Amino acid sequence: MDNTELPYDPALLRERAQSLISNVRELAQLGWTPATSSNFSERLDAGHAAITVSGRDKGRLVEDDIMVVDLEGRAVGRQLRPSAETLLHTRLYRRFPEVGCVLHTHSRVQTVASRLYAREGHVRLEGYELLKAFEGNSTHETAIEVPVFANTQDMTVLSAQVDELLDRQPMWGYLIDGHGLYAWGRTMADARRHLEAFEFLLGCELELRRLGA
Repeated sequence: MDNTELPYDPALLRERAQSLISNVRELAQLGWTPATSSNFSERLDAGHAAITVSGRDKGRLVEDDIMVVDLEGRAVGRQLRPSAETLLHTRLYRRFPEVGCVLHTHSRVQTVASRLYAREGHVRLEGYELLKAFEGNSTHETAIEVPVFANTQDMTVLSAQVDELLDRQPMWGYLIDGHGLYAWGRTMADARRHLEAFEFLLGCELELRRLGA
């Protein structure tokens, strides 16, 4: 497809690609993207997002490893294969025009927490100072529930379940059983803040559980 026919701005794609490459490399160095797991995206415009290509080592991404999808999850511009979980990104962009970035990681803490709390269906985080890291929260005197969804290979089903829960409660992220964590925000910085806050707070809950507190 000739650049003159592209329905998105190629210069903006290059900018988003560099943002994804540098930020994802840092997350990979933390051990949060083992093997070729995880997927990451940033909004391009009202109808498109830049997202990591399926099957790539996230610690060694290059510009060609970032592709464009529309908000139905279809490849645009190049016939590459996006992540199987692309719909979990694009449904958020469709629902929330203000969301600019979605991050999905597989840290050990996130994965263990997802298994331990799967039966309850959520992890309750209460009284932590770091709850103020989540956009809109201004006090530690609050509680949030991080949903834990059952894992499935059917992303249409899972994305619909996420959408249904978003109708009922505020969310900054969620876990998938035996899988990992999704977090999002207005910008890459916001999404990373939410991701890192979840990682820390889930780690605290696991440690308290280990200590029998």
